Amino acid sequence: MGERLKDSGLESKIASLPLRPGVYLFQDDEGSVIYVGKAKSLRKRVQSYFRHGDFASPRLRKLVRSIRDLSFIRTETEAEALITEARLIKQYQPFFNIDLKMGERYPYVKITREPFPRIVITRHREEGDGSDYIGPFVSAGELRHMLRLVERFFPLRVCSAGSGGGPWANRPCVRYELGRCPGPCAGLADPSEYRERVADIALLLRGRSADLVGRLRQRMDKASSSMDFETAARIRDTIRALWKLSRKHVSMVFSEPLDSGTWKSLVQIQDLLSLPAIPWRIEGFDVSHFSGGETYGVCVVFEQGMPNPSLYRRYRVRSVEGIDDFRAMGEILGRRYSRLLKESGALPQLILVDGGPGQLNFAVEALNTIGISDIPVVAIAKREELLFTPGAKRPVRLPWDSGALMLLRRVRDESHRFAIAANRKAGRKRMSVSALEEVPGVGKILASRLLSRFGSVAAMSSLTPEEIASVKGVSIKTARRIIVHLGGPEEEDADK
Repeated sequence: MGERLKDSGLESKIASLPLRPGVYLFQDDEGSVIYVGKAKSLRKRVQSYFRHGDFASPRLRKLVRSIRDLSFIRTETEAEALITEARLIKQYQPFFNIDLKMGERYPYVKITREPFPRIVITRHREEGDGSDYIGPFVSAGELRHMLRLVERFFPLRVCSAGSGGGPWANRPCVRYELGRCPGPCAGLADPSEYRERVADIALLLRGRSADLVGRLRQRMDKASSSMDFETAARIRDTIRALWKLSRKHVSMVFSEPLDSGTWKSLVQIQDLLSLPAIPWRIEGFDVSHFSGGETYGVCVVFEQGMPNPSLYRRYRVRSVEGIDDFRAMGEILGRRYSRLLKESGALPQLILVDGGPGQLNFAVEALNTIGISDIPVVAIAKREELLFTPGAKRPVRLPWDSGALMLLRRVRDESHRFAIAANRKAGRKRMSVSALEEVPGVGKILASRLLSRFGSVAAMSSLTPEEIASVKGVSIKTARRIIVHLGGPEEEDADK
């Protein structure tokens, strides 16, 4: 067995595998994936296949004899490796993988096809029953825990009593009294609101928390404009809880199958840039300036070649005076990865910065300062689309039509778009704060507090003095001044 390893070059590949969690793929002499496995330590796990010539299982002996090549995907956690393993098995259907090919190893969420749908956990997908299936999920226990948390904000019925009629008609159960069920069995639930709630849960369970938050923000703005501040505050609290929930459970649900073009692009990036692992997660950075004054940096996250807006972050640059993209880039990378290290957060397999050698050098220096030296960093320059790598004398020029370059450009362009959007948003907020600061008795802290409560100066202009004065630190006199300043009706005693 050892001689065959040397002859095939597998020995050196196995020796170079990281002692980190990940997924390994075995290929046969035709290049087909014949087995996908996960590991806590990639090198130790793969080495274990070749340590003994006499395996107890004939199937395992046949597998080892069929291996001609291998590749791997490094992950940050075992849970992420489990998810990736399941997705790849579903995609490639390897001959030597059995459990996940059968499709019943992990649980699904079933949204029943009823006038008032229920959420049910199941391991069996029944084709043609009209239900909506989401998943599979990594852990049934974690899934149940997540659904209990979701229930607090999006309560649905769990019983099979139906919608009206039956022995429970007009008598909602204790779950209704606790706010855990809208009471469709007693005719107390609005059908359209119930369907909207089901759609919200489906978005969350599919990992589309950013889309869900966008929907909720629209409702919050609508409630605020209608002066329904109690509803707006409740939606705001839901949004905050959802961000925490999505960060904790972001990797619970398996993603949709990765198309072959994206897979080839990721492998191509690994080969062309000599990366130690397939860049399953790429984080892109850009810097933007506001009227030559304040500077903002942003981070966008691509997973499996697709953007994940729920993980995007914006940073206000603190330590740099004036326009200095190099030091600004170094600051935001240092802040982001210092926090990820402290919180044991997921790290990318590739960092992409928008710019040239200057941005690259400051990025690498910032990472080295906090003890990170094993994450590859590259810079991509505009126009010529050259890739700069640390220590290289010449930049890498990828073919214009290569999938690798197209994917890297998508990351770069998305970071640039998000940087501009973030700066505009900050600009609008500054203008709103400045408008309020012009009112005597209103400083920056109070202005920010007012905007956090009411959403915008436009919404505040239609409020009564009493409503504005409900904010801590605002007197009736100041509230009247605010209304007059924002173009509201002037009162005789506004200055008294």
